[in-house]
Amino acid sequence: MLADRLKTLAPSSTLAVQAKARELRARGVDVISFGAGEPDFDTPERIKDAAVQAMRRGQTKYTEVGGIPELRAAVCAKLKRDQGLDYTPAEILVSCGAKHTLYNIATALLNPGDEVVVPSPFWVSYPEQARLLDAVPVPVETREASGFDLDPARVRDAITPRTKLIVLNSPNNPTGAVFSRAALETVARLAVEHGLWLVSDECYESLTFDGRHVSIASLGPEVKARTLVVNTCSKAYAMTGWRIGYAAGPRDVIRAMTDVQSQVTSNPSSIAQWAAVEALSGPQDDVAKMAGEFDRRRRLIIAGLNALPGMSCVMPKGAFYAFANVSGLFGRTWTHGQTRTTLKGSLDVTGFLLEAARVAVVPGLDFGSDAHVRLSYATSDALITEGLARMKAAIATVS
Repeated sequence: MLADRLKTLAPSSTLAVQAKARELRARGVDVISFGAGEPDFDTPERIKDAAVQAMRRGQTKYTEVGGIPELRAAVCAKLKRDQGLDYTPAEILVSCGAKHTLYNIATALLNPGDEVVVPSPFWVSYPEQARLLDAVPVPVETREASGFDLDPARVRDAITPRTKLIVLNSPNNPTGAVFSRAALETVARLAVEHGLWLVSDECYESLTFDGRHVSIASLGPEVKARTLVVNTCSKAYAMTGWRIGYAAGPRDVIRAMTDVQSQVTSNPSSIAQWAAVEALSGPQDDVAKMAGEFDRRRRLIIAGLNALPGMSCVMPKGAFYAFANVSGLFGRTWTHGQTRTTLKGSLDVTGFLLEAARVAVVPGLDFGSDAHVRLSYATSDALITEGLARMKAAIATVS
């Protein structure tokens, strides 16, 4: 028999959509996928070259559990350069991707019954990781009318004696929201006042288009002392497959997380670590070019979505996702073969778009909002335009 904790564990809907799209393509079906949470650009050559050189130097052995000293130093330099944050290498842990980093944090800090405040819509793994540790995720709604900005009043109302930490993700997956400085300052005060931990997932930091990215850890020494900053090489450098994420935070928590990692995975790939040194330390021109391209695609897809009957989408301020409201399609009927289906939620709409339009999107249900679907615009202009045209034609067939 499987462990009881798996009875409530939901698999990643994002990965499920990608797998379904691949399966259909393997059968010869022409599917356009807006599911992928990764840049469609290749890893820059300078980074790949650094990996090749590392292999040729024989740097293919175990490393320190928490990462090679050169990479931890590079992380410190990056955080100082981009956020004005001062850390020492002893306050850095490098892991096998930011998802692994987040699970290390949860394992080190959460006891059964502890509550984790998570602004909603949220990345699908935050509540699931809490549940795996018998902690309790507490979703806190953000409003579409505000561009899904963090709502400090609702965060305050969600805090109880069982609350242990607050997870913040800005720029946000799935909404693309960039939390305002004013909202972050209020939540920072709440965390200090109640003695709570803050987890600041800043994986999309480099893809901030409107406004300015603010790390909550930069809002004062008391806040920084209660914050774990999480970032990755995956998004900024198109290194999703290299699996390098990292955390910066108080030394005792980083030490505890390192102990956890030592018993689970040991070090991340030695070769990927040397590539990450080059990514963080070398020229950052590719980052700016990629961000500029995503900014342009953002405007293309949002304009297209808002022109579709029954759909609307607020302009995201960061990341590379559009979180489209599809509630205007609810109640409409779709006929496929001998079957008639009434669209009632995001799962129905996702199934309809896949079958009728050959377009893969991710249902918003798993992100905390059944009124939405998530589309990644980390794909070409041609595919965005063709995907929108297919969706328009499919929607015209529903009654």
